[in-house]
Amino acid sequence: MKKVPFLAVIMISLMAISFFSACSKKSTPTPVKATLYDSLGGSTMVADPANPGMMIQKGRLGIRSVIDSTIFVIAADNRINGHFTVLLSEVTAGNLSGFAELSDNLTTFVAVATGSKSYTYAGMNMHDAHDPAVNNRMNGKATSADFDAFVDDLVKGANKNHLPSNLIASVGALVETLRTQVVQM
Repeated sequence: MKKVPFLAVIMISLMAISFFSACSKKSTPTPVKATLYDSLGGSTMVADPANPGMMIQKGRLGIRSVIDSTIFVIAADNRINGHFTVLLSEVTAGNLSGFAELSDNLTTFVAVATGSKSYTYAGMNMHDAHDPAVNNRMNGKATSADFDAFVDDLVKGANKNHLPSNLIASVGALVETLRTQVVQM
């Protein structure tokens, strides 16, 4: 059984508290506060440009676009691309299955962490995902400098998708909460 990341547990707990608070005996309705996922596009269904004839939530599409752009930025970044030699060799050989799986897992992780109620993250927890002893797709443990390079690449990926700076800052704050789980050196 895979562990649910701590951040997801916190998000679920906050949502449960919000739900039960909203269900109290107050006579005036409490306005629903938009989640970060809502700000990233939310659950409105739109056409999926990568899968003709399919629909996707606008928030998930936006997150996936940033994730995919970030993966490409990381692939070109000599500061950290050495951690992903397995993925890079697969893609170079024309095998995109590892890329597709990474993109889907990260997209779901971010969607859930930003407040989507439509998805469930079932991947590895962040510590195990970045530990080469557990995840044989990782080449080496991450340092704090590696994490900083990742954040820099994430900002570049977000900028390539014209994400507003206030949302980049919000996503960045969320990512920063993962530093202690990712950095293992």
